Parts: sequence; structure tokens; C-alpha cells
Amino acid sequence: MIHQEFLNRTIEKLKHDDYAIGLAVAGSYITNEIDEFSDLDLVLVTSQKVAPEFNKMNDYALQFGNLLNAFTGEHVGEPRLLICLYNEPLLHVDIKFLTTDEFFHRIENPVIAWERDNILSNIEKSTSFQFPFPNYQWIEDRFWIWIHYTCQKIGRGELFEALDATSFLRVNVISSLLQLRNNKLPRALRKVEKLLKEKDLELLKGTIACYSKESIIESLVNIVNLYIELRKDLFRADVEIRIKTEKAVMTYFELIRNN
Repeated sequence: MIHQEFLNRTIEKLKHDDYAIGLAVAGSYITNEIDEFSDLDLVLVTSQKVAPEFNKMNDYALQFGNLLNAFTGEHVGEPRLLICLYNEPLLHVDIKFLTTDEFFHRIENPVIAWERDNILSNIEKSTSFQFPFPNYQWIEDRFWIWIHYTCQKIGRGELFEALDATSFLRVNVISSLLQLRNNKLPRALRKVEKLLKEKDLELLKGTIACYSKESIIESLVNIVNLYIELRKDLFRADVEIRIKTEKAVMTYFELIRNN
């Protein structure tokens, strides 16, 4: 498979780099689920800091293959990530550049493909990773204001804005909570077609709207109902439910719905 060929070639390059400490592979490689449509997620650990300087990151990426284009990952909140597209063969490769100290803080244990003196292996053995789980109070504090915002867009007739708002709610709230209800990591829409139970997948489909006021309102009703259901299933007793906000927003929703 082209992923393994690329990985092997990259390792051979790094063996001759005195600053390279190790190379690990994250994502679907960890669970042996890579297929022809997968990206290759690399974690390159070096003794000298490379990121977030684009030129230094890009110089490394150029060594590993026929690089067509690359850009850094500020849009996903990770400036240490270089998102690359290689050619011959065409392959998407994400390279995260870390120092040894930064490798201590991980959301998962990547597969160590190559290392010097067992440095990365020892770090993984002596420390634990922490996957970022949603803060339920953070969600509840914002959810009803997001619903109100969406209603405003519907009321004004800005349907593209309203569609974008329902997509935001589906990605950032509903799908992650559904993943948790199905005892999966809250990876938003990641592989929901395979990971969710059929009933929950159908509920998620009900949050998708087309370009019409009626369709967007129906999807928003489904988002609200599903959120309340998930809130009951998942939220702890210490989460403060914003009842007054919910009632006020839903009263406004009914006005928009019936206008």
C-alpha cells in the first residue's frame, strides 16, 4: 500500500538526520484501519523546534516525496501541523512537528514507526494520553444561544446562513454526543456511518436540511429534540440546565416557525 511505502521512505530519510528523534503514526493506522481513502498522519519528533515556522516544516516535507503543496493547520487550531499533498502517487499526508517535551502531551498513543534510543517508547510507557472530551456545561451554556441565532437567520430569510448554523450544531454538538452515547470517542462526524447504531444514524440524518425554510425548521426541531434526549442520557447531575434560556428561545422559535 502507498501509505507504507511512503512511511518506509520517510524513515530512511530521517535515519540520516541528526535532529530526528522519532517518527510515529497516528489516526487510523493505530487501529489498522487504513484503506485506499485514508490520509497518513505522521508525528515527527525532533531535538530542535521546527514548528510553527513554515519554511522549516516545508523543508522537511520536501525530503519525503514529490510535494505538490502544503499549508499549516491554524484552521484546526494546530499550527504545528503541516498538511501536505504529494504526487506520484497522490497522497494526503499530515505531519505534526513536535519536540520531545511536546510528545508528553498526547490525545492518543501513536504507533512508533522509528526512533532513537527508545525515547518515544519510554515516554509512552511512563505517561498517559488524554483525549479531549466535551465539556457538557460549556455546551449547555451555549446551545440555546446558538439556536436563537439560527432562528434569527431563518426569520431574516438568510437560509444559507441558517444551513451553515445547523451544520455547525451537527458537527460541534449532536454528532459528538451521539458518538459518546454509542461508547465511541467524540470525533464529531468521523466514521459515523460505521460507528453509530442504525437508530442513532437515522436521527443524525434528520438534522440535515435542504435549501428551504420548512426543511431548515424541521432539521432545527430535530436538533433540539435530539439534544434534549442526549442531554438526559449523558449529562451529569452537576450540569446546570439553562431552563429559562431554553424556554425563552423556544418561544421565539415558535414565533419564527409560525410566521
